[in-house]
Amino acid sequence: MSGLFSPFTLKDVTLRNRIAVPPMCQYSAEDGLSNEWHRVHYASLARGGAGLVIVEATAVAPEGRITPGCLGIWNDEQAEKLAIIARDIKAAGAVPGIQIAHAGRKASANRPWEGDDHIAKTDPRGWETLSPSATAFGANLPQVPHEMTLEEIARVRDDFAVAAQRARDAGFEWLELHFAHGYLAQSFFSVHANQRQDQYGGDFEGRSRFLLETLAAVRTQWPDNLPLTARFGVIEYDGRDEETLTEAITLTKKFREGGLDLLSVSIGFSTPDANIPWGPAFLAPVAERVRREADIPVASAWGIDAPLIANEAVEKGQLDLVMVGKAHLANPNWSYQAARALKKEQPSWVLPAPYAHWLERYRVSE
Repeated sequence: MSGLFSPFTLKDVTLRNRIAVPPMCQYSAEDGLSNEWHRVHYASLARGGAGLVIVEATAVAPEGRITPGCLGIWNDEQAEKLAIIARDIKAAGAVPGIQIAHAGRKASANRPWEGDDHIAKTDPRGWETLSPSATAFGANLPQVPHEMTLEEIARVRDDFAVAAQRARDAGFEWLELHFAHGYLAQSFFSVHANQRQDQYGGDFEGRSRFLLETLAAVRTQWPDNLPLTARFGVIEYDGRDEETLTEAITLTKKFREGGLDLLSVSIGFSTPDANIPWGPAFLAPVAERVRREADIPVASAWGIDAPLIANEAVEKGQLDLVMVGKAHLANPNWSYQAARALKKEQPSWVLPAPYAHWLERYRVSE
């Protein structure tokens, strides 16, 4: 496989390199509406040279927001403002992507720097959360969610489809479904969160049903020629890792059969008792196994923020794309830094000319 700066084509979309900016919540919206903060933020990331920039988790319904400051795409006004961001990303040379999401029992929370905990039930800023079962996450998110009825399950599934249609019409060319991190879809799949005894719980087939139905509903609205992807927690690090990973790979095969084009491999985060082995590229071997056994392109984040590590993961065939998150917050021009670190002959090509000309003309040796 080629390295970090080789193009990557999926459906009718070609990324200029294998570097992607993953969804990173800014918690800076009001009533789900993006604003100047978001516009400047995403344009800056796109100008930095990444091939793909994915807009943060964007709620498909009001109760699907993680916090009151999260973006939404449940109405046309929100979609119109997001269309401006999609245009800005594309004009800067990156492919515009968006992640659509429902936070489930982890919703109605304070922003991370304001507590990162559930909003008190007496606080008018909060709302009732939804989940497959009336089972609290625990730790800093102790509130017991409302167990969804069959009608509510159908409604949220359809909310995802309508959100996909709005994302399509807004000009996004890459769609990611948030099936990870203990949010609603992951909760349906998780044995920690899903205690249902009907067709949406119990065995593997029941716990997979909501995810597969949601994918199918979105597939009817999202263009066949554009990438349809998902971020999915394939492992929990909860002591039953092989069982969870085996089930997750089986479900990923079903995703592929249902029209999914790429899987962003992540962690379930469905229990506060997980023992996650944080370290450089620790998920890369897991992603490579998913890639091989499910026969689907993969991406991943978590500890892949050093250029040599990112390049190695691509060259070894572990990842098709590397999701570089916090490192892009520290340096929006991370791709330029990576090109220099990997000793590309002309690293300036990853930046716009008004930056590249001066940086290369007066380049300081490293």
